[in-house]
Amino acid sequence: MTTRGTPAALAACILLVLPAVLAAQRPAPIAVPPGQAHAATLTAAVTTEPSVTVVHAGRLIDGVSDQVRTDVGIVVTDERITFVGPWDEARRQRPGARVIDLTRATVLPGLIDDHVHLLLQGDPTAASYEDQLLRQSTPYRAILGARNAYHALTEGFTALRDLESEGAMYADVDIKRAINAHEVPGPRLWVSTRAFAPTGMYPITTPNWELDLPHGVQVVDGPDEIRRAVREQVRNGADLIKFYADRRYFFDASGALRSWVNFTDEELRAMVDEAHRLGRPVAAHAVGKDGVEAALRAGVNTIEHGYGITDSIAQVMAQRGVYWCPTIFVNIYVAPGRSSDGNPIYGQMIAQERRAFASALRAGVKITYGTDAGGFPWTEPVASDFRYMVEYGMTPMQAIRSATTVAAELLGQQDNIGSVAVGRFADLIAVAGDPLQDIRELERVRWVMKGGTIYKDTYEPGRAWTP
Repeated sequence: MTTRGTPAALAACILLVLPAVLAAQRPAPIAVPPGQAHAATLTAAVTTEPSVTVVHAGRLIDGVSDQVRTDVGIVVTDERITFVGPWDEARRQRPGARVIDLTRATVLPGLIDDHVHLLLQGDPTAASYEDQLLRQSTPYRAILGARNAYHALTEGFTALRDLESEGAMYADVDIKRAINAHEVPGPRLWVSTRAFAPTGMYPITTPNWELDLPHGVQVVDGPDEIRRAVREQVRNGADLIKFYADRRYFFDASGALRSWVNFTDEELRAMVDEAHRLGRPVAAHAVGKDGVEAALRAGVNTIEHGYGITDSIAQVMAQRGVYWCPTIFVNIYVAPGRSSDGNPIYGQMIAQERRAFASALRAGVKITYGTDAGGFPWTEPVASDFRYMVEYGMTPMQAIRSATTVAAELLGQQDNIGSVAVGRFADLIAVAGDPLQDIRELERVRWVMKGGTIYKDTYEPGRAWTP
């Protein structure tokens, strides 16, 4: 019953929505006679002058140092950073280059959100989720997903890890392809396509056995079928594999957040083994203690949500180098709707996650920035989690690193993104104030550069911004 749009149809729909942006971003095509593409490429490499920009940062948080650097010059050559150092030296190196005056601003690496859903628009209730899967076609949802990607970029998120298309098949792959081909503007994307769950364990379900409604996941059962499904997803463009480890959350007599586990250990071992054999990491949606423990036994790379993490579980995660995406704000946002929808436990999970966060911090777990945006509407700030991470015990610098260096390491992209250093992509953002004093400055990003191209600029040279 789910409409499946082809990549060509999807691209056509997106082009209809963003023509003005495309015209501004897409370079003029170069006509190349048949058989001469290689020669043309070599000629262009020889004759085209590199584009050089020098960013003058009043303050720089580079994602590596604990210290804020001042009066810094950042030289950007084409899409990479080629110098970071004192402003006077940068200016001498590149006389006559275009200068971006950010002397009244704080410059940071582009932010990374390691848990989003571009194909969702908020689902605090079962009805809001079902309405999207039943009433919106895959091409329509892909158009909204491209819009969401661009919105995240203008909020300062230059990279996203999308953790499943929620019934929209491989539309996340198509959005990524369109961005990479410069057909539409957006962040760098890592996509997981269709998450896994076993029969009957994920919406949409119905007691009417005569109907087979659209599923938000790829339904898989048994080790052999799971291995085949992993191969299918990798073939169709998955950068990572995601599965739902648990459901039906409850608190036991000791106060621990428990859950029913979805897959057998044998099934999960087959999934993780096959994914790792094909060079793909595995992310586990695991809320309760039981789901987290099952995911860890299988050898996953990341725990998503993880509200049931205890002191002992946190120690295991730290020892094994397993990352955690806590996704704090989404539960605060959806708890009222889901409680009124018959699931009051979501309200109780808020305090439980604060305890889990403290356990993870004490143990030294690698906590990465992940919001579950799409679980809450994209009209909410994508940077909403920062204030809760600080409230729950992180320093502002730790919170910033969770969305820069730590998030880049999770993606295996620490040599390309997540810090302001020579050789990295020129993914930079700027805010008016000091996020080390007020972390909510990251909700008010004023300037965005991705790969040397400016996508947002509300700066007036010589004048400080006002919040």
